[in-house]
Amino acid sequence: MKPIHYTLSVLLLASASLWAENNEGYKFETVVNQKVTPVKDQASTGTCWCFATTSFVEAELLRQGKGEYDLSEMFIVRQKYMNQLKDNFLRQGKGNIGQGSITTSWITAFNQVGIVPEEVYTGINYDSKLHNHSEMVEYMTAIAKEAVNMKKSSPQYEQLINSLFDIYLGKVPEKFTYKGKEYTPKSFAESLGICTDDYVMLTSFTHKPYYEPFEIEIPDNWEHDRMYNLPLDELIEATDHALTNGYTVCWDGDVRERGFSFSNGVAINPEVDDVDEYKDSDRARWGQMTKRDRLAEVFQFKHPYPEVNVTPEIRQQGYESFATTDDHLMHLTGIAKDQNGTKYYITKNSWAADSNKFGGYLNMSESYVRAKTIFVMMHKDSLPKELKNKLGIK
Repeated sequence: MKPIHYTLSVLLLASASLWAENNEGYKFETVVNQKVTPVKDQASTGTCWCFATTSFVEAELLRQGKGEYDLSEMFIVRQKYMNQLKDNFLRQGKGNIGQGSITTSWITAFNQVGIVPEEVYTGINYDSKLHNHSEMVEYMTAIAKEAVNMKKSSPQYEQLINSLFDIYLGKVPEKFTYKGKEYTPKSFAESLGICTDDYVMLTSFTHKPYYEPFEIEIPDNWEHDRMYNLPLDELIEATDHALTNGYTVCWDGDVRERGFSFSNGVAINPEVDDVDEYKDSDRARWGQMTKRDRLAEVFQFKHPYPEVNVTPEIRQQGYESFATTDDHLMHLTGIAKDQNGTKYYITKNSWAADSNKFGGYLNMSESYVRAKTIFVMMHKDSLPKELKNKLGIK
């Protein structure tokens, strides 16, 4: 995920089913929506991977009846940076030390160092109310480059990096008290009862065999994680099955499309370039408009518009032409439909609750999700039984 910068304060609105009614162009009806924690703000950082995965884990704790937790994203981010720096050094400076990553990095860091509540480690040890890693990352990159140039990863190098993170993010607590009980980061993680082996990553591309895991070829997969490859229809079926059976889904995909409008609270995949006539009751008026006028009207999101029928071939073409990349991670919490009956995925973002008028949520159409998903992660028990058997998952 490439850094997308927002510096807006956090204000959670009541529910996705209420905000959708405020959009004049789209009238959404909630089909199903799972309980999740409030929207948080990644602000001026490229850490959507951590915010989305943390939100997903918090939702898992809610689903399992363990209560509502506000977990520290920056505790995990810090360890991810440490892991990247080690990897980059061993790759002689050719590793990935950007701010982005995928869900794998959350799981790796959690298993290594545990986790703490947000109140114990905010990750802001500088004069700001919001996260901003721009300056810290410049120093981190410079230090990493010099270590490679010197061909030396010394104890002092690790101390230097840790000191940098202490300055910007704050020192990591060895012990802390939470709700009257003393923990270490590891013992607190154990108290949550999260088994990371219970979570599976799914994708769909035609250049690899179906029903087998493969290492997806994206720059942020620097840990070389493998995910199950499914036919496209089965990827959608698995996502729907999870959302309609009490689970949520962590989503990684492309958001740099003209049909993605966070301010309007929708992401669509319209047939703008190929269609000559509007395909509904307004057909005559649409047919009289120039393509430029049609484009302008569509992207003002005045009304739902016919969308691309995304096949596996169309999806693959987007991936191999780099039109579909791993820009951003978000959290799928439910399913909605618009006034035409089109299916959308209710999506929790990490650009602050007041960064759009819908409480930080948006609806992504099925066509958009079919075309622009890189992968999803969900609990293995949320999978349809037949699919679990195909994949050999117990």
